[in-house]
Amino acid sequence: MKSLKTLTLSASVLALGAGMALAEGPALIFDLGGKFDKSFNEAAYNGAERWKAETGGEYRDIEMQSAAQRVQFARRMAESGANPIVVLGFQNAPTLEEVAPDYPDTSFVLVDAVADLPNVRSVIFAEHEGSYLVGMLAAMASESNTISFVGGMEIPLISAFACGYAQGAKAVNPDMNVIVNYTGNTPEAWNDPVRGGEIARGQISQGSDVVFAAAGGTGLGVLQAAADAGVYSIGVDSNQNYLHPGSVLTSMLKLVDEAVYQAFTDGPGMETGVVTMNLASAGVGYALDEHNADLITAEMQEAVEAARASIIAGETVVHDYRTDSTCPAF
Repeated sequence: MKSLKTLTLSASVLALGAGMALAEGPALIFDLGGKFDKSFNEAAYNGAERWKAETGGEYRDIEMQSAAQRVQFARRMAESGANPIVVLGFQNAPTLEEVAPDYPDTSFVLVDAVADLPNVRSVIFAEHEGSYLVGMLAAMASESNTISFVGGMEIPLISAFACGYAQGAKAVNPDMNVIVNYTGNTPEAWNDPVRGGEIARGQISQGSDVVFAAAGGTGLGVLQAAADAGVYSIGVDSNQNYLHPGSVLTSMLKLVDEAVYQAFTDGPGMETGVVTMNLASAGVGYALDEHNADLITAEMQEAVEAARASIIAGETVVHDYRTDSTCPAF
């Protein structure tokens, strides 16, 4: 992670409406799925709240209800005088490509995609590396030699999770069967826990005893289905171990909260360009706490920590599906 200059900011919270007075201060635009999805969006919220608690500053935020609001909300925040503006989600790359050039004095931060513009910081994650580690844990915990993955939208970003997961599992057991399904091809795929539960139950009926969900709010249905069936699940983005203690094996952490916190701290005029959050920068990882301590043995943790060190050292290379749309584990 780059070492970036720290600024202390203060701001006023104002309503987002016509005739609003201009006021400097950071802002956060949540992606579809809701602020409190217990996953990606909520991680961002936690980062903003951490900044608020530490600085005493205020920030503004807004939740999209439809894709049609992407450009509208980004412009509204910029016109209000918010700076910097953090925009969540890979689907907002075109949003900032359209909006950011019109506000050259405003710093934007795009989380989960790249927009190559002088006033945009693009924060991306090595999801495949974190998924490799939880794939190892899944394989070590599995008694059926079958594990599975439930993704949200079938897009390269989510396929990178699935591919890393399978690579980690097969590093432990080359004969491990990995079932992969996706919820859909539209943004609704991120917020359909009923469908997530249906898919998980189908995978469990095929023998899966560890189910990894990378599907936003849809994943809550996956975790519930696994708990109901008495098998393990793996959460994503935020630490979801607490949702079903003793059932959630671990969570693949993606430190969206840290990306938001750093953006708010760095403030207007921040260093821009592409920032990659990976294992080396502690930008991804896996969750170990009181809720899953009895599920992860010392031997399992030792193996995963050795793999982490090997990946950071460049000795183990986890293939990123996004580079060529292929996965050596399948």
